[in-house]
Amino acid sequence: MTRVHDMGGRFGYGAVLPEPDGIVFRESWHARALALTLAAGALGCWNIDMSRHARERLHPREYARFSYFEKWLAALTNLLVETGVLEVSDLLPCASDQSTQALSSHALKAKSANALLGRGSPTTRDCQGLARFSVGDTVRAHRLAENRLVQGGHTRLPAYAAGACGRVLCHHGFHVFPDSNAHGLGEAPQPLYAVAFPAAELWANPEHPRDEVVLDLWESYLEPMQ
Repeated sequence: MTRVHDMGGRFGYGAVLPEPDGIVFRESWHARALALTLAAGALGCWNIDMSRHARERLHPREYARFSYFEKWLAALTNLLVETGVLEVSDLLPCASDQSTQALSSHALKAKSANALLGRGSPTTRDCQGLARFSVGDTVRAHRLAENRLVQGGHTRLPAYAAGACGRVLCHHGFHVFPDSNAHGLGEAPQPLYAVAFPAAELWANPEHPRDEVVLDLWESYLEPMQ
């Protein structure tokens, strides 16, 4: 059973409508939601994979109802409480400002924001070891898109690619493994590959069967074709 956030390849959700050129935020509070998320992330209490998993863990009913930035705010609220940065009582309208004052020394300053965004969150790691697959190899994605370390946990293998066969286009080197990192189990870096899947492998009746979808997939998501 796929999770509510794993929507790739499903029907019935309508066309993807890109924002008109020049529009970054539809409403002013959208920019504030992004700024708040970045500022809270700078506290260092969680990593990017934990942040993604927090959005996935929203109740399916709320996930479907919330807008994009409402998902961000709801997940951030949960992270702040789960990591002990704030108490639930701190989020109530009648809460005092003592908690926010305690965090002020760790606040992300506006003058530091550009440097933080420019640095990003690099996931490449300099590791010794051999990659299991080479460019041109035919591989199959695991038949179940699931976290094999934590039941119901975070994974970057999309459900629509589970069980599909593709070919390795390139090896990106070693990268932090999100299935581990999202749950505080360590970075556990492993080889990351770009894998091309024919449309006919992913969907029953593709309009253009020879089209390809290229996915970046970690080594433990893949198995060799016999």
